[in-house]
Order: sequence, then structure tokens, then C-alpha cells
Amino acid sequence: MDRAVVVIPTYNASRHLGDLLPALQQQGLRPDQYFVIDSSSGDDTLARVGAFGARTHRIDKKEFNHGGTRRLAANLNPEAEFLIYMTQDAIPEPGAIKRLLEAFADDKVGVAYGRQLPRAKSSAIERHARLANYPAINEVRSIEDASRLGIKTVFCSNSFAAYRRTALEGVGNFPEDNYFAEDQVVSGRMLLSGWRIAYVGDAAVVHSHDYTIKEDFRRYFDVGVFHGRNPWLLEKLGKAEGAGMAFIKSETAYLLKHDPLALPSAGVRTLAKYVAYKLGQREAKLSPKTKAFLSMQPGYWRNQIR
Repeated sequence: MDRAVVVIPTYNASRHLGDLLPALQQQGLRPDQYFVIDSSSGDDTLARVGAFGARTHRIDKKEFNHGGTRRLAANLNPEAEFLIYMTQDAIPEPGAIKRLLEAFADDKVGVAYGRQLPRAKSSAIERHARLANYPAINEVRSIEDASRLGIKTVFCSNSFAAYRRTALEGVGNFPEDNYFAEDQVVSGRMLLSGWRIAYVGDAAVVHSHDYTIKEDFRRYFDVGVFHGRNPWLLEKLGKAEGAGMAFIKSETAYLLKHDPLALPSAGVRTLAKYVAYKLGQREAKLSPKTKAFLSMQPGYWRNQIR
């Protein structure tokens, strides 16, 4: 635990800190083991995390991207043997970080990620998404599992994930210019380099988003862009469509039991995701302005226009 640093990128996070800071106090870490890298918040985020005792580093909002900012945080904490990345809206259960780090007792594990639980007021669609993607199990995956799991082999989430520094640096750290799914770039490279991925269902955070259909469209446009720019993931591990069909079947069964009235919305949402994903894969034919309109990361694309 003493060799670990928790990195939390923030932007106007004050609304989350009332839940987050007390939860961090229950992790058994010193306050200075928390490193907050803030994208020039306009609220009192830095003042509050500073008063908590966390170390802070400020960057310009325009400098933020999901890969480069996390890469910078790793470089600014060279003493850390283990780097735990969280998002500002992920609220860890007591002792969750300690349980996540226990996965590294296996010296072949390069990255470990924890379970994400739905918020109390989440919709049935969102509850299913969390329960399907983050079950109550523990498992360790290697490249040998790709024939069975396909693209799901590489699944990982920086909302709550820990990295062994030697493994992270061995695959080149997080990509410098990467606006989406930087966690899966690294986990994929680790798998291909012989490292293993641990999923620790015993280590949980409360973290979910009730996206609108429009927001889901934009998110899946970003997924399509990511897969289009990283074809090696699909070539080595399998297509995404198989995982998508399994999810649809699971979602339909869950909604029939828990909220049948949500089925029409789920159907429209599935179609929107598919169209957006295919558009994203063909993003090279679209202008930066169009991509900014279609994406959940419009700032990234607007920077391409300048």
C-alpha cells in the first residue's frame, strides 16, 4: 500500500466530493498518496482536495486527453510501484483499493480493475449494463482466453483500475494522444506482451451513468473511432459484434423481468449504438467539425480544427 499512488483526473468535481472524499478516507491510504490532476476547474475542487491533503497538479483544460493526462500523472509519480486510476464520480466501497491491489500478489498480473455498481436510482437499462459488465466474480485473463472471450478479453476500465508500473512502462505507458479507451490500449498491449488482466469483483466502486439515447449514440461513435484506429485489437482478439449480440440477449431477458416497459427504448438505443459505431469506424471520411458534433469528446475534435 505504501508504494501505491491513486490518480484522479478532475474537472469541476466539487459536486462529487461530498461522497468521494469520505470514501477515500476509508481506504487505509495516507492523504498524500492521492494525486489529483485538475483541468483548470472553475469551482472549488482544488481547494477542497488540497484541504483533504491530496497532492495536486493543474493543467490547462485544452491540454486534457484521456491518454496523455494519465501518462503525465504516471511520469509525475516516479516513486509509485502501483498506480491506481479513478474517475471523480467513482465512489469506492471501504477497503476497495486494498482489495484491488491484492491482485498483484500474482506477479504475472499487469493490470487489475474493480467492479462498478449501479447507483441506487439507476434505470433498469443502466443497472443491467453494470451487472452484465461487472459481475460478482474474480478472474484472471490472459491472451489464451481470446479464443473464448474475443474482444472482451481486453476489457478494463480506468474508472477504477490499478497498474503495475513495470508492466505499464513496458508497453509504452498510456498513449500520448488518445481521447478514448486508453485503458484498453494498455491492457491489450499487456496481453500481447504476456501479462495478465485481473478482474476483482471483491473491490467495488459505485459508478454508473444513465445516458440518454443521444449520449449513447455519441459514446458508441467514440467506440467506433477507437476500434477503427486500433484495428490490431480486433485482428488479435476478435470482432466486437459477437460481444454486442450477447449483451442484447442478456439485456432483453433482464428487462423482461425487471422493467418490460423499457424494452422499446432499449431497442432504439441498440440501433443508435450500432449506427454510431459504424459511423465511428469510418471517421476518416468525416470532417473534424462533424466528428465534434457526433462525439462525447467534442473538445478533442475542435482542437483538430485549430
